Amino acid sequence: MKQVVQNYKSGELAVLDVPVPGCKPGGVLVRSAFSLISTGTELMKVSEAGMSMLGKARSRPDQVAKVMQSVAVNGVPATYRKVMGKLDSYTPLGYSLCGVVEQVGTGIDDVKVGDLVACAGNEHALHAELNWVPKNLYARVPDGLAPQHAAFGTVGSIALQGVRQGEPQLGEVALVIGLGLIGQLVVQLLTASGVRVVGVDPDPARCELAERLGAAACGDPASAAVETAVAELTDGHGVDQVYLAAGGGSNQPVELAARMSRDRGRVVDIGKCRLDLPWNAYYEKELDVRFSRSYGPGRYDPEYELEGRDYPIGYVRWTERRNLACFLDLVARGRVDVDPLVSHIADFDDAVETYRRLKDGDLKAVAVLFRYPGQAAEAPQAPAVAVPAVKPGNAPVSASGRGAKSPVRLAFVGAGNYATSMLLPHLAQRDGVELSTVVTTTALSAANAQRKFGFAEATTDLDAVLGDKAIDAVFVVTRHSSHAELTRKALLAGKAVFVEKPLALGEDELAGVLEAVEESGNDRLQVGFNRRFSPLLQEARRQFGARTGPANLRYLVNAGRLAHGSWYLQQGTEGSRFAGEGGHFIDTASWLLDADPVSVYAVAPSGNEDLQVVLRYPDGSTATISYVTTGAPGFPKETLDLVADGRVLRLDDFVRASVYGRKKWVSSRLPKARDKGQNAELAAFVKAVRTGGPMPVPLESLVATTAATLAVQAGLAAGAPVTLARAR
Repeated sequence: MKQVVQNYKSGELAVLDVPVPGCKPGGVLVRSAFSLISTGTELMKVSEAGMSMLGKARSRPDQVAKVMQSVAVNGVPATYRKVMGKLDSYTPLGYSLCGVVEQVGTGIDDVKVGDLVACAGNEHALHAELNWVPKNLYARVPDGLAPQHAAFGTVGSIALQGVRQGEPQLGEVALVIGLGLIGQLVVQLLTASGVRVVGVDPDPARCELAERLGAAACGDPASAAVETAVAELTDGHGVDQVYLAAGGGSNQPVELAARMSRDRGRVVDIGKCRLDLPWNAYYEKELDVRFSRSYGPGRYDPEYELEGRDYPIGYVRWTERRNLACFLDLVARGRVDVDPLVSHIADFDDAVETYRRLKDGDLKAVAVLFRYPGQAAEAPQAPAVAVPAVKPGNAPVSASGRGAKSPVRLAFVGAGNYATSMLLPHLAQRDGVELSTVVTTTALSAANAQRKFGFAEATTDLDAVLGDKAIDAVFVVTRHSSHAELTRKALLAGKAVFVEKPLALGEDELAGVLEAVEESGNDRLQVGFNRRFSPLLQEARRQFGARTGPANLRYLVNAGRLAHGSWYLQQGTEGSRFAGEGGHFIDTASWLLDADPVSVYAVAPSGNEDLQVVLRYPDGSTATISYVTTGAPGFPKETLDLVADGRVLRLDDFVRASVYGRKKWVSSRLPKARDKGQNAELAAFVKAVRTGGPMPVPLESLVATTAATLAVQAGLAAGAPVTLARAR
């Protein structure tokens, strides 16, 4: 195999052919996909190797002291031979990578061959095609996280450990000195923790990047802008914490830290900068100086790193392995964005030239990745579906000016089977509701709906309905392909909108709806996700109680086969069957788990429409939806199990529910009919329209469920998990 090495005596860099490491017990053999060049630490080593012997001695006084001690004990000749022998040897480079497990050593049961893992350690995560990595120095990569992003794991752990040492609190202000790779990550981690950040770096491009990634202000250390920003953010008190992420021989960082800190502030050294602390400045403010040791607890402990002896979580919450897994999770959930930090991706065979360009300044970079053989020329991106940001306009629509006893006037666009069987029967008899107009494409269907449900008018003219100021809300109950466009028009007309699922069949359609919300200021939208309103399911959720840990949810949908000729089969125009119906089940799962999914993985056997959809949630919960068309017709359509915290919630087709825990609860009697929540959902919608209060389901949740439904088809096409990328 090939590996990047350096001769510290001559400064030579090379890509050598070396033997493949053996797979020892207690670890795994990993084939590298991407490895990250630490443009700070590694370039410092490369630069030192190019110095004269005197320059090397000046740069490493700690090593000179060891040499002098050896001279005193062993004499000059023996010490000289030892030092020269060590200098004139090839040493490895690299300590942060992502790769695929190729072989599993004995004693390892948490990963298997083929798993994607992030690896750490300057002896185990080297720039090499294969590495043996002990158990406590790797972590499994979350589903949907691209390998080139997971390669940041070790460097991210260094930044994360530094932030932990600073003990940031919500609302505090921090100063980050040095906006290289570590500094940029520290900025994002602090921002994600609710801390406002000021950055310092002499490079304007790095300052601009940090501001894009969340910093409140950035500037040159010599500029007055930094002091002004700190004064404004802290009311003149100074920052609560300073993170030294700079290198070099200047003492300016520690002097600036003292000047910018508040009384009894915290100063955390993450990088390797000069630390001649100005005694008066640090004494007068009683500053708390802390060091951050690499990736976290366990570093430099051979029993932890090599023998796999973990520290009990009750005593050491964040070890270096837990930090590694935590950082990967933050990136996978979009709380930290490493993609803007990637300045260059080089083929592994071009490693020597890449180092030369970095050293000479030809390649300006924050982060550089090596891509190993077998990876695509363009680093493969994990499939992603955008979850658009909800941006209400500047003139939100309020409740109409009717009196408290005035009826809510409704118009229906579409009067097909679902509208006439599941919606209109509930509305026709409801007090305080007036069925004003029904709009259909054929005159006879409109006339039938008018006669049966008592609409005041029947028409085929949609524009007339949208222009009628007397109508408060519009129901869109048409074929799937028209939902997004009709919803968009109704929102722009200032109407509250109830649209049957799905809201949209594509990302462009979903974006169009949200553009209408922003343009009109009208966010009065409800999608017909009725199951969360089922009285039986709501009572079961109440009996289950609040969760403290992650949950596993299984939802079996025995959908059955469609009748020949059903318009649901027109996938070219109306979307897939799951696209039309799947939002129901995703919404129900998200409501029960009280969160929106962050990734979707879907698989389907060939030859039928059966699907397995796995949703992952921010707290580690998962929901598996089995949507099958090949089951027995006599089996219930929907069964659901929710398991968490030693409890189980069971729903049997909206006929019976039960909760098993310390006590068992079972719904008291069989209802006369399955109540899937339509009546309660309509009541909540009508109330929101009448009062101007919040819509029954937040718009953000409707958008997230729609995006997750769209991600199923994207995942099937890609054959990979799909990340739900939320817009900032």
